[in-house]
Amino acid sequence: MKKETDLAGVKSIAKMLLMTDVHETEFSPVVVQHPFTSSGIVVLPEKSGGNIMPLDITRDTDGLRQWRNAVASSIDHADNAFGIYMMVNKPYGLAFLKYASPYLSKKDFSQILSSTWIMCEVPNAVPEVSMRKLVAMFRSADPQILMDEDEYRGFQELDDPLTVYRGVTAYNADRVRALSWTLDRQTAEWFARRFGEDGTVYKAKIAKEHIYALFNGRNESEVIVDPEYLTDITEAQDIASDFVLSQ
Repeated sequence: MKKETDLAGVKSIAKMLLMTDVHETEFSPVVVQHPFTSSGIVVLPEKSGGNIMPLDITRDTDGLRQWRNAVASSIDHADNAFGIYMMVNKPYGLAFLKYASPYLSKKDFSQILSSTWIMCEVPNAVPEVSMRKLVAMFRSADPQILMDEDEYRGFQELDDPLTVYRGVTAYNADRVRALSWTLDRQTAEWFARRFGEDGTVYKAKIAKEHIYALFNGRNESEVIVDPEYLTDITEAQDIASDFVLSQ
């Protein structure tokens, strides 16, 4: 990584992503997929009068050009890498980081990685970023930037080896060996039962040297691990059975 962020390089990556196609969905133009917008309906101020002008960039090619020019101008005026990242549509945060990483300092890289991991709903399943690439990202980041002070203190005090839990549903049952686990079995139970599903909770062991972060911001006691080093993966006993009274 660079000692200092090459902001011009980061801007060039952002503009490259800006020029990618707007992918429509069944809910278009209201919902689209693009690195810089989740809606095909965008608004731009008119050049005179300051009125708001809505545009459908899925149908209006001139409107699409105007919108891209406006976003490109905002990118040009950004004075730091994190500010550019904040313009990116959150599901694309990890993809942005992947392509921008050669231009980022370790500090900026770590700060963006922490934010985009927390903001992305399913970070373990971003097609542009493989699991091994994610592991490499966390391994190369600065832990003290990834985590806040309390998280870093808790991270340093983790047991070695550590028991971790993961709750899966039918949606992600094929991703048991993932980066995201939790220290709290009840949290894993919640993930296994959300959306009204009857999912499965797994527990495993992992050595502390293969744990890269502890995140408490969502009250999930989430730990980021290298899945390759998980051992003794088994289905956890149903938490309710611990409280069954003998007859």
